[in-house]
Amino acid sequence: MKRSDLFALTAFFFALLLVVPMYAQVEVYNSGGELMPEQAAFDVKFYDLQLRVDPSEKAISGTLRVEAEVLSPLKTFVLQLDNLLRVEEIYENSREKRSFRHKDGLLYIDLGQEKPAGSNLNISIVYGGKPRVAPNPPWDGGFTWTQTADGQPWIATSCQLIGADVWWPCKDHVSDEPDSMALHIEVPQPLVVASNGVLRKVEQLPSGNRVYHWNILNPINIYNVALNIAPYRLIEGSLESVAGGSFPVMFYVLPEDFEKGQQLFPEILDHLRFFEALLGPYPFRNEKYGVAQTPHLGMEHQTIIAYGAGFKNTSMTRGNDWGFDALHHHELSHEWWGNLVTNKDWKDMWIHEGFGTYMQALYVEQLKGTEGYHRYMKSLLGFKNERAVAPKEITSSKDIYQSPIYAKGAWILHTLRFLVGEEAFFQSLRTMAYPTADAEQRTDGSQVRQVDTEDFVKICEEVSGKELSWFFEVYTYQPKLPTLKHSMLDNQLFLQWESPVNVPFPMPVEVSVNGQLRTVAVPPGGATVKIRAGDEVVIDPSNKILKHLAKQ
Repeated sequence: MKRSDLFALTAFFFALLLVVPMYAQVEVYNSGGELMPEQAAFDVKFYDLQLRVDPSEKAISGTLRVEAEVLSPLKTFVLQLDNLLRVEEIYENSREKRSFRHKDGLLYIDLGQEKPAGSNLNISIVYGGKPRVAPNPPWDGGFTWTQTADGQPWIATSCQLIGADVWWPCKDHVSDEPDSMALHIEVPQPLVVASNGVLRKVEQLPSGNRVYHWNILNPINIYNVALNIAPYRLIEGSLESVAGGSFPVMFYVLPEDFEKGQQLFPEILDHLRFFEALLGPYPFRNEKYGVAQTPHLGMEHQTIIAYGAGFKNTSMTRGNDWGFDALHHHELSHEWWGNLVTNKDWKDMWIHEGFGTYMQALYVEQLKGTEGYHRYMKSLLGFKNERAVAPKEITSSKDIYQSPIYAKGAWILHTLRFLVGEEAFFQSLRTMAYPTADAEQRTDGSQVRQVDTEDFVKICEEVSGKELSWFFEVYTYQPKLPTLKHSMLDNQLFLQWESPVNVPFPMPVEVSVNGQLRTVAVPPGGATVKIRAGDEVVIDPSNKILKHLAKQ
């Protein structure tokens, strides 16, 4: 190796050592977990973000204003903000300058005096810099800076796992959704900003830049706040809602993909109709349903779904084409499971991802019938049962995604459907989305709520009339599967469940004898089915139960 090469390599590793510690601070690039006392002491009501995006420098600068209610006496106001961004100044009530400390992704703001419970805060933070570039969006997120086919900027944010604090100051916790938010995003022409909520106006500046003024009218989980910036062309339409009236549907596509966008647009409307029929009206009818073409795969950004499937049906189905754009369908499902109904803590994220995954199985059932539905469910198998789908302890965003919340979550719903029956199951889903008929009519933000797994258990029990704690104890709160042991002796089939936890597991089982189907109750002591020599016996022939099957 040449001396010059050795020097360059040494310099490279020295630079790497300077950079890596910033990225090694897990608390900076992780969302949720235990809520710190200083943040439990206030509730965010409103964010106002004014931001200039500079594609040439890959930089941002602006002001974040937050309005919050003090819940218990508070002397230090704490928000999260990535250390890669610098804070210039902080003001209270737009004029009183406040001292602050910005360390390890936390922004400690001295309020000057203790604020009593019931008082209101109005804090403005002037900040900027070069935000984290997403290493592997959307899973490992941040800003994505890329280009369209003709070399124009194409920019997107994604921050579900790492939190919105990678690009703006916020209370980075899933439990606190602001009631509303305003975004004022400045970009150079001819770029277009597609974001959440309603576009109030586009302001032309003397500099030649434009400011897009977006207003979010409903509560929002802040990882869903998103910027999509490109020389977009807009495909517009509307949908007649099952709640009455219509709402706008908007698809922001790159100019080179405009025709592909027009071809996909009718399917987008079909997906919306499916969800409205199944779960109730689209929750954000007072804003819009929006889709933006993105350089990353996808994300459920409220009212502006990120779509990066490349107009291919197979982008998230292991290469299998089920006859529809599964990526769009999945992200749209989150407008109900994730945005209308949001988990109170990341430990219940299966309500977002498992429910969302199961919606594709139900759509396949609508398109291809029962046989297609069972094939789709079989395609989801192969997950590991090493972590609980809904652990009982508080969990961070990154930790919960180590659990099989997508596929196993869908299989739990598949099994529940068999247990409680068709009518009770589908009524439970709709009630989980909208507890009352009145809630289905609302568009004032009160239709949005936070839930946990116990809420779903209660709904299923009330609707079905069955006691179901044993079912959820086995399937959601711990990782191992129940085992169905079976044996044949003296013209009898013997069935018995072995539970992985110390609770009874009275799951009935379908048994086919020479093609004749019967449902067998299996009490703790086991059950017997009379058979004859030569009978063809198949246990759970349609694979309706998530289980291990073992000979006794």
